[in-house]
Amino acid sequence: MIEAYEKSGKIVSKVRKMATDYIEADMKILELVDFVESNIIEMGAKPAFPCNISINEITAHYTSPPGDESTIKDGDLVKIDLGAHVDGYIADSAITVLVGDSDTVLTETENELNHKLIQTAQDALESAINTIKAGVELGEIGTAIEETITQNGLNTIPSLSGHEVDQYLLHSGISVPNKKEENHHKIEEGDVLAIEPFVTYGSGLLKDVNETNIFKFLKNRPMRMVHAKKLLHNIVSDYGSLEFCQRWLINDNNKNHINMAMRQLINSGAIYAYHVLKEKSDARVAQAEHTVIVEKDGCKVITL
Repeated sequence: MIEAYEKSGKIVSKVRKMATDYIEADMKILELVDFVESNIIEMGAKPAFPCNISINEITAHYTSPPGDESTIKDGDLVKIDLGAHVDGYIADSAITVLVGDSDTVLTETENELNHKLIQTAQDALESAINTIKAGVELGEIGTAIEETITQNGLNTIPSLSGHEVDQYLLHSGISVPNKKEENHHKIEEGDVLAIEPFVTYGSGLLKDVNETNIFKFLKNRPMRMVHAKKLLHNIVSDYGSLEFCQRWLINDNNKNHINMAMRQLINSGAIYAYHVLKEKSDARVAQAEHTVIVEKDGCKVITL
C-alpha cells in the first residue's frame, strides 16, 4: 500500500514539474490537460481525477469540456491541480504558475501581488506540513494555514479544505480546514492527507459558475434511455468512486448520445456534477497542494 502511494506521488511530482515547464501563453487549456493526463498514464498510473486548470478568479473544478477552445494568456495566474493513482492509491498535488510575459499585461504592482499569492500559498502549505504529526488536532493545521496567509495581508478561502485520501476515494473521511476553527479531531499515524491552502486578496467567498465539467457516480438509478443505462454501466465499471469528465467518454461517433445520456444521469441523481467555482469578488486565487502520510513524529510528503 505504502509503495503504491509513493509510486503515485513520484509520478504526480514529475508530471507537475513537466506541466510547469510546458505551459505557455496562447496554449489551449485542452492541450495542457491532455499533456498532464497522458503523461500520468505513460508513467504507469491512471488519473485520479480530471486535471483541473483554474485561471485567475476561477478557483476550482475547471477542466476542459470536449472541444474546449479556451486558451491561457500572458499574465494569467494558473492553478494546475492533478492526481494519479496506482491500484487506487491516490496522490494529489497542485501548483500555481504566472504565465508568459506578465510584464506586458500587468502593472508592476499587479505582478508583485501575483507572486505574493503564489509564495503565500506555498508558505501556508509548508506551515501546515510542519505542523503535522500523529496526535495533532485538525484545528491546529487550519490555524497554521490561516495565520500564515493573514500575516501576509491576504485571505484564505474557508469553504475549501484539504481532505483525507483512501483507496479509490479522493475525498475520504476527514476534511483538513484552511482556517482557524474548533476542530479537535486528532490525526493518526498512517492517515493520508491532501493539504491544499487557497489564497486570495479578495473576500475569500466563492460562487458557483453555471458550468459543470467534472462528475462523480452517486448511485444506480433506473434509466429510461438505453444509452443512459449503458453509459452508467460504463462509468461504474471504468471510474467507480473516482471523479471523471465528459471528454473521457466522448468521441465523434457517440457525441449526441453521450450528451443526452449525461443529462438524464445528472437529472436522475445517478451522478453528481461539480460546478466550477470562482472567487465572489473576482479576485485572483493561488493554490498549493501536497499529499502526506502522517507519521509518529511528522509526515512523509509523497508529492515533493
